[in-house]
Amino acid sequence: MTTNLLIKRRTVLAGGLVLGASTFLPQARAQAPLKVAGIHASPVENAWNSRLHEALQAAAKDGVIEYTFSEGVSGTDYPRAMREYAEQGNKLIVGESYAVEREARQVAADYPDTAFLMGSSGEAAGDNFGVFGTWNHDGAYLAGMLAGKMTKSGIVGSVGAIPIPEVNMLINAFAAGVKEVNPDAKHLVSFIGTFFDPPKAREAGLAQIDAGADILFGERIGTADAAKERGIKAVGSLLDYTPRYPDTVFANAMWYFRPILDAAVADVNAGKPVGRSYTAYGLMKEGGSDIVYVKGVAPAEAEAAMEARRADIKAGKFEVPILMEEPK
Repeated sequence: MTTNLLIKRRTVLAGGLVLGASTFLPQARAQAPLKVAGIHASPVENAWNSRLHEALQAAAKDGVIEYTFSEGVSGTDYPRAMREYAEQGNKLIVGESYAVEREARQVAADYPDTAFLMGSSGEAAGDNFGVFGTWNHDGAYLAGMLAGKMTKSGIVGSVGAIPIPEVNMLINAFAAGVKEVNPDAKHLVSFIGTFFDPPKAREAGLAQIDAGADILFGERIGTADAAKERGIKAVGSLLDYTPRYPDTVFANAMWYFRPILDAAVADVNAGKPVGRSYTAYGLMKEGGSDIVYVKGVAPAEAEAAMEARRADIKAGKFEVPILMEEPK
């Protein structure tokens, strides 16, 4: 490893949290642990990165992979980190290419024997550059259905990172769920311009509360802090924030990376190309996302309507609208 890349490197051979039911595949178990590297642009405490990190840790604990990772990697250093991990013999590199789409694809082309699985707004490339989106919009829609029946001011708010398609889709889904049960509700939207800045997300949330919002959807960490400070309810995204904010966060649009990871590991172990989209493994009907909520906070009839819609989504009878344009 070169020493001029000043980012934190750690190896995880065991340990970590198992989130949800593990679905690792038999062929992955039958082989020696796959050497996998994770490159995180934000700290692994960031909500999105924590989903990847904890799934990778769990796979390491299960003996499926050997896991090394870097966190807080800047956009300028990201391609270099990808190259270093490829040169170290990692068979699969997991990360995100939102800020370095062109550069990441060039690295993959330069290392055809290394598989790359990247969070991306673009398409897969070649045989070794696979992509996935964070599609927990089903859970966001269902949380919106609860929020739409709970709001007393008729105004809800969403605080997002940057208006990329996946973030837009999530916020639009929450708004659509609100509108299904409360067509007259008003939806405020703010973007903080970065993927990790909890104080900035808090300030954006406070501004929305000052504008009348009495329920906030926190696509970004920090939003719930504003809701807690002002004594209103909030919805979390990606992971379960309720234990951290027990009197504030009543519902969470969950996303589980493990099914996506398992599918990619199985492909690598089988010698199959990974140049495809793995997004579908993260859908609710595939067990890759869901809603978790505190029962009894929303009206009983609202919970019943939401659960009926949830069952329809899982059965493939209802599809939450996928709207990737920037919400207004």
